[in-house]
Amino acid sequence: MFNGTEKLILGVFVFIYFVFLFGLSLYISRNVKTYEDYNVAGRNVGLFPLILTFVGTAIGGSILLGYITNGYDLGMGQQWMNIGSLFASIIIIIFLASKIRKLGEEYDMVTIGDFTALRFGQAARLPTAICMLVAYCSITGMQFVAIATILKLTLDLNMTIGILIGWLLLTLKTYFGGLEAVIIQDAIHGTIQTIGILVLFIVVWKMSGNWGEMRDYAASIGEAGNLDLFGIAPSEIFVFLLTIGAYQFIRQDVWQRFWAAKDFKTSRNGFMLSIVISIGTGMIAVLIGIMAKYGLKLDIANSALAYYHIIGHIMPFPLVVLLLIVLLATVISTADSFFISASSSIVNDIIKPRVKHNDSKKMLRYSKQSVLIVSVIALLLALYIPKLVTLWILGTAMLVSGLLAPVLFGLYWKKTTAKAGVYTMWIGLSVSAIWQLLDQPFGLHPVFIGLPVSIVLIIVISLFTSSSEKESHA
Repeated sequence: MFNGTEKLILGVFVFIYFVFLFGLSLYISRNVKTYEDYNVAGRNVGLFPLILTFVGTAIGGSILLGYITNGYDLGMGQQWMNIGSLFASIIIIIFLASKIRKLGEEYDMVTIGDFTALRFGQAARLPTAICMLVAYCSITGMQFVAIATILKLTLDLNMTIGILIGWLLLTLKTYFGGLEAVIIQDAIHGTIQTIGILVLFIVVWKMSGNWGEMRDYAASIGEAGNLDLFGIAPSEIFVFLLTIGAYQFIRQDVWQRFWAAKDFKTSRNGFMLSIVISIGTGMIAVLIGIMAKYGLKLDIANSALAYYHIIGHIMPFPLVVLLLIVLLATVISTADSFFISASSSIVNDIIKPRVKHNDSKKMLRYSKQSVLIVSVIALLLALYIPKLVTLWILGTAMLVSGLLAPVLFGLYWKKTTAKAGVYTMWIGLSVSAIWQLLDQPFGLHPVFIGLPVSIVLIIVISLFTSSSEKESHA
């Protein structure tokens, strides 16, 4: 894809960028003195960095590349991925944000496991942590693969070596800096990726002609339906709404940022503004893929590489370098955020309850060790499970099936019992996992089975145990 000189230039820029991020993490780590500094950034994050860390976490490398690929292959119907996220985010702003923030302030919460333990007892921590680890470790592993793909296409590095390089660099920078470093770096990454993707969109749009011409071309090759927002099966729309959409309610990285903000107004406004940017970016990514096919009329044999073909086709080399840095920023901003979320589940929900005498410094040490544990799990997934996207979908289904009903009912239905919450978590995540392992019988996505089972269980068990069981209420 690039000649020898161009590869050397790209390699130098990538190296400098990683050295800068690692140096910044080391610098920030000097101020990370406590467990809360590391996991919730001292609960004192301002509006601007909060907006950009929400954006940086929401738009990952797999989303940017995947949305462009899906737009190229499948068209406008893929915007339902963004619509699902938007719908869920509006509900979060209206109904959940203030309650999440209030609980976090009152009980010094660090993870969603803190909430489920408060509501359903300590037995709820383990299934909560398992749901988080499956989803977040797979997403982190996906980012290692994304970095390796970038290095392979630009520098001809072997994929395994690329995965190891991505793993090492991301682990080191996250290990030293914690969430405070992640948020500061996300402010940088969020700015870079938002501006870069917007510039790419404008250039592609200007070169693609008008929508009528694209529609005529799509019709001429028998793909007019790909420019129709409803040119997608209803079942697929519901998959998007119940996985990508419903997943937003129980994203631990989002809850942690609500708690990391310096006050409720900052957390609410930061989330609202970030939704405008991140959903807009996702919609733009799908449109870039659509315009590349029907406007630029690019014939891309491997659509998974659409981003690289697009920037190589329309941009001079200096801008190609910048847009590859944009992609790296997008990958890194997601990877380190999910690193912290997954490691928080280990230290807060598995280790901390089993440590009798814990102080802040001891828990800080355990937090850093948990980052190493997560990094090894994610590395193994990246190396030995080629279909990480499938694993991510399963992880999302397990999150939704295991946690969505207990969390929402626990927040708003006082009759929800501890026994109902814990049983529902275990059964919901188990049903979705088994359904996936059975290769989705009858073509039904695991979330179509796991979520209804969870809803029915939590209602029925609560009704049968509410009169005889004493429980805590959030």
